[in-house]
Amino acid sequence: MKAWLTLLAGAWMLASCASAAEYFDENAATTVFAFDDVTIPHSQNLRLEMRQPTRHPANPVLQRGKPGTPDARGVQFYGSIIRESGKFRLWYVAFDDDVANKVASARWRPAYAESTDGLHWTKPDLGLVEFGGNKHNNLILTDPAPLGFVNLKVLADADDPDPQRRYKITGHVYFRHHTRLGTLAPFTSADGLHWQLVKEVKTKNAELLEKDLVIPAVHFEPSGGLYKWDGMYYACGQNAMNATQPYQGRVTRMYHSSDFVNWSPTQSVGFVRLPQHTPLGPGRSLEGEQTHEGISVWNRRNILLGVVGLWHGAKEWQDITVDLGFVVSNDGLRFREPAHEWTFLKRGDDGQWDQGGLLQGQGFENIGDETFIYYGAWDPRHWKDAPPRGGVGIAVLPRDRFGDLVVETLGKGPGNYQVPEITSEFITATIPVKQAQQFFLNAAGLGPDAALKIELLTANETPLPGYSAIIRQSGFQTPIAWKKDAGDLPERIRIRVTFEGKRNTDIRFSALYIR
Repeated sequence: MKAWLTLLAGAWMLASCASAAEYFDENAATTVFAFDDVTIPHSQNLRLEMRQPTRHPANPVLQRGKPGTPDARGVQFYGSIIRESGKFRLWYVAFDDDVANKVASARWRPAYAESTDGLHWTKPDLGLVEFGGNKHNNLILTDPAPLGFVNLKVLADADDPDPQRRYKITGHVYFRHHTRLGTLAPFTSADGLHWQLVKEVKTKNAELLEKDLVIPAVHFEPSGGLYKWDGMYYACGQNAMNATQPYQGRVTRMYHSSDFVNWSPTQSVGFVRLPQHTPLGPGRSLEGEQTHEGISVWNRRNILLGVVGLWHGAKEWQDITVDLGFVVSNDGLRFREPAHEWTFLKRGDDGQWDQGGLLQGQGFENIGDETFIYYGAWDPRHWKDAPPRGGVGIAVLPRDRFGDLVVETLGKGPGNYQVPEITSEFITATIPVKQAQQFFLNAAGLGPDAALKIELLTANETPLPGYSAIIRQSGFQTPIAWKKDAGDLPERIRIRVTFEGKRNTDIRFSALYIR
């Protein structure tokens, strides 16, 4: 069986690599996603259908180590993946099996792996941190040390002029205030392997002292996500219950900083599920529908895509489970669900490596014809007895196709009368264009009798002469050719997309790119 899965995974990757060289990097484009109702506020006779990813047959692609290694007990992918210079770099939390070590926080350490294809991973011998009497391991060097990590996120920050701050890292570490509480620890690094806390401190029992905190001394669990938006750094997590409005249990909150060193004591609420607006009362913090551990973020330049934990609460730990949901934001602060209370990825069945609960790692990559969404596993039902946990898995979608706009075919309106044939179309909000642009379409179901008509409009919705095209070819990045040069466009435009042809119900519009 294992050999068959290996063969299947190899065939899957071979198919992906066959077309990988043909695509540009969508992260450098402005993207109009089908599910973005801020960028697409106007539509007629269209319906949004979200897509659920499938699990890669090679899962888990990064597994726990052998007994006596730093991650023998757990590979906790509250981590990140960054693709640069032809290499995929992965940071995660390693949990050892040294049960004799009674310093709880000391057994959780930041670790590193890398890959050339995003599927096959190695744990390099970094030689930086002593463990088990030697330095032959993949542990990352932190200053100060030791310092226990439960969660970490990494941001490659090319805009910082200081090469020693090329990478930004936020970690969920602990401090003591009568009991052990979570807090934010921000680090910078030149290479992603040697981390320096933004202030000089000393640790005690692998934890920070209260006097050295960068945010208020309240329980906060970063770092579900780390991202930069409009000049601000945001550390996303859960709790920090000193907010102005109470909610039921865990909600997504963010702290922010303009320089990554000095963090505002204020925090913002980023996402609250509808049931959480009705608190259940004292002593019921485990119960009800909640969010879990903040939002992992894919920064797509004009929009943030996010994966969030969906906590299904209960009175006792053994009945709690966690799935993953999908959210988006256009302002970097407020996230929303394109599909209300919709499950993006469901936890694995009992007996599977990802049973019970999933973790939202910050890893999103377009590879060939596919999008990889990396995730981790944690079964909350066994929280107290803490069996070996984790690994890194891949959820797979067709490239950038998180959701589609399709023609509405229900056919009946109020009073059960037949709806007359009407145009199926949408018009975007205004989109800034500063120079000559290239336009590309991500859509399926196109052909001789199913086409998308793409028109560029002025800000007041007047058609721009020479900027109309009919697209009949499906693809992930189908070029849109105009009769006029795109350098003649005004500073702000709108886009109208019309679903045409007698088989227009076959069309699935996923995205449009502006380079």
